[in-house]
Order: sequence, then structure tokens, then C-alpha cells
Amino acid sequence: MENPFLPKKVKIIKAEKMSSNVILLRMEKTSGKFPLNKNGLVFDPGQFVLAGIWGFGEAPFGLASSPYNQDFVEIGVRRVGNLTAALNNLKEGQDLTLRGPYGNGYPVDFFAGKDVVMITGGCGIPPIAALIEYIVAQREKFGRVYLLYGALTPSDLLFRNRYETWKKHIEVLLTVDKPSKGWEGCVGLVSELTEDIKINPKNTVVAMCGPGPMTRALENVLRPLGITDRSIFVSEERKMSCGIGKCQHCTTGDKYVCTDGPVFYYDQVQGNWD
Repeated sequence: MENPFLPKKVKIIKAEKMSSNVILLRMEKTSGKFPLNKNGLVFDPGQFVLAGIWGFGEAPFGLASSPYNQDFVEIGVRRVGNLTAALNNLKEGQDLTLRGPYGNGYPVDFFAGKDVVMITGGCGIPPIAALIEYIVAQREKFGRVYLLYGALTPSDLLFRNRYETWKKHIEVLLTVDKPSKGWEGCVGLVSELTEDIKINPKNTVVAMCGPGPMTRALENVLRPLGITDRSIFVSEERKMSCGIGKCQHCTTGDKYVCTDGPVFYYDQVQGNWD
């Protein structure tokens, strides 16, 4: 059995620019396929990995590929520092290290039979993208499914080449803060998109991943819809270093994001936003 705490060498088979400062890295194992977990998946949607380069360190990233695909995994990397700059400069055929997957993902078994609303903003979409791929593969198990996604500008919307495929299976609602020429979509906050969804609040679950201000703003939107806190799941963004609950970098209240999360019930982390 592979030791999940040891970094493994992986090879980049695709490096795709998704925006001016975000790259999608698709990676394969140097030998064999990625193993399946007890749920028959490569990872549970919402779990994360620690990707790194020797001499630069490593950082956590939500997995964005289909959890059914054993041939490769994908992460989205936003350029914000030395490590992420180095990751953004990697090319196809180059190597990096990977640890994980770690943490607890979205409780997809609990989602079955319910309407699903996925809400995200900016670079928070990778774990949601993996959840969408899972739902699309098991579409008959779910009711109405919505993606509510917002970014600063149209060019900052990530995974644009997947939207048309997703739209065949779920409702995709997009919004931006600053429209560019030719943009015909919504302009405004992600929370405003909730006006365009039709759900049964008593049988609806919400999956969120995004910056603290977005999550905090939605607090006053979801409750009036009649969705309970225990049907709202939030993926917390924290600086994770060890991935196994030892370094204490990722504490939120009395929880470790890396081991207790990164996905939490809404009331477990309410008020702990960055």
C-alpha cells in the first residue's frame, strides 16, 4: 500500500493557461494509475493535495478533475508567490511532487436525491469542478442542479471550456463584477444569482467554496431561502502545510481544516471566515 504522507513524483501532461494568473496542471503518475479509495474514487470531491517543487516547497490545491479518472488528476494554480510562480512556469513533460489526497470532501451520498446548488467565486472553483464531474457521471441520482459562479471579469472565469458540456446536465449561472465588451451575462454579486434558481428548500443541499467575504455575504441569502445550516457545506480556505493536523497552520476555531475539513457543515465554521 502506498504511503499517503510521502511525496510522489508525477509528470505534467497538460499545462493550460486558464486566465492571466491561473494555470491548469494535469498530472499523471510516472508508473501505473492513481489508486481508488474505499468509495471507488481516486479522491472524494472536495479533497485536496499538496503539490510541490524541490527547493520551493509545497502548497495545498483542491483537485479539479473527475474523481473517476485514474489516468490523471488536475489542479488549478493561481500565481501569488514564489512556489505558485514556479508551478505556473512548468511545462508539459516536467515533474513535480504530489501528496494526498487529504481531508474530507463533500458528502455526496447525502446529496443523492436532493436538489444541489453549488456556489463559488474566483479561484474557488476547482473543488466544485470535481463535484460537478461527479454529479454529471451520476446525474440520475440528483434533482435540479445549479452552478452559481462569479469572477472579477469574464477572462477571470475559469474552466470556460467545460461550460457547454456542463450545461447539458446542470444549470450554469455566471456573473462578473466588471463586464468586458461582448459580455452578455449577469453583472453583480454571486448572491444575486440565487434569485434565478428554483429549488425545494426542504430538499436542497448547498456546496460552497470561495473567499471568506463571499461566504459571509451568502449567510444572509441562504437562510431566507429556507435552507438549513446542516444542508450547507463550506470548503474552507486556509494555509495548510503538513496536511495531517500536526503543524497547526490551518486552525479555524477548534478545527483543523486539513483533517476535520476542508469541507464543513456551515454552522461548524460560521464566523471563522478569513
